[in-house]
Amino acid sequence: MDSGNLAWSVAATALVLLMTPGVAFFYGGLVKAKSVVSMMMLSFGAMGLVGVLWILFGFNMSLGGGTLAFAGNPFSDFGLAGADSDTLVGATFGATFAIITVALISGAIADRAKFGAWMIFAGLWATVVYFPVAAWVWGDGWIFNWGDETGLPAVIDYAGGTAVHINAGAAALALALVLGKRVGFQKGIHKPHNVPLVMLGAALLWFGWFGFNAGAEGTFGLLGTEDQMVGTIVINTLGATAASILGWTLVEKLKDGKATSVGAASGAVAGLVAITPACAALAPGWALLLGVIAGAVCALAIELKWKLGYDDSLDVVGVHLVGGFIGTLYLGFFATGTGLFTGGDAGQLVSQTVAALAVLVYSFVVAFVIGFAIEKTIGFRVKNEDELAGIDTVVHGEEGYALAD
Repeated sequence: MDSGNLAWSVAATALVLLMTPGVAFFYGGLVKAKSVVSMMMLSFGAMGLVGVLWILFGFNMSLGGGTLAFAGNPFSDFGLAGADSDTLVGATFGATFAIITVALISGAIADRAKFGAWMIFAGLWATVVYFPVAAWVWGDGWIFNWGDETGLPAVIDYAGGTAVHINAGAAALALALVLGKRVGFQKGIHKPHNVPLVMLGAALLWFGWFGFNAGAEGTFGLLGTEDQMVGTIVINTLGATAASILGWTLVEKLKDGKATSVGAASGAVAGLVAITPACAALAPGWALLLGVIAGAVCALAIELKWKLGYDDSLDVVGVHLVGGFIGTLYLGFFATGTGLFTGGDAGQLVSQTVAALAVLVYSFVVAFVIGFAIEKTIGFRVKNEDELAGIDTVVHGEEGYALAD
């Protein structure tokens, strides 16, 4: 890397790392006051554990071992002992993606998960799901090589519609089913305890997402006169997110009579999710349309848990799984030069659909098996009485708000 790329890569890495505390604030504000410490610790636990595993062997696995390989050899450069400086910079950037993907899952099990059980799940899921899927999508894996192997258009997933959002959303749905519903699960009973924390978290996520989407341009040596996608990436990261806020709050107003601040924050996240795979492959106008669609559809999708009876506490499924699907499949219609309506044919849509469904099914099945095994052995869920009392003091011996001496 030249000095400019190196500086941007380090800055982008810091931006993406900040997103996981952003998730912690966002999720922490959405839960009840007696669960905020536990909720935020699930994100910080992921930062600690996944960061270590990535350095030891996760990065090696994410490189892939060819089209038919499940993942790269975890022991090919154990602990990155032989990596050069550029490789270490790229590995550090990749670590931040692995960390936040795991942290996102935790929103589905708010108010009722044991910290130790979560850490076991996080380590196993990262090892057998995220690291291999990263190899499939961005390493030398089957999704990355899909176009060469099939003759269809290459799968487009610039920054993680499949590897991050569909991956995390599918695992979140599996864990929600394993742990079951919170005590008193019904619409309206669980309200956010701190709306400003939610807004702060969303702001940090939007801020960090410019590193998330544009970071790879510098980190992997793509910036320069031969490649000017960065302008498209940053305007789309702004535009789709802004439009998604409008889409979500409009649906809220029409459906419930009020546009809420939590809805605006959630709409921003939905737009960020949807533009993630598509940021480099859409004209700005099509990105605005994607944002409106993602915000509106995700605002409706979060109602599915009440209709279908699964307790996805903080709407990881409705925002990340649904939003990731929307952004990934939208490319089949509007990707620059290859989408069905933008100069291509149905091939791009086929490629996007295969990748999205494959990641969803794999992540859901493996997450369900891991979560079920943990629940049936050491137990994943706290006792009902501990949930009602508030799991912060039970699990961590702390309170989020010490209002009296």
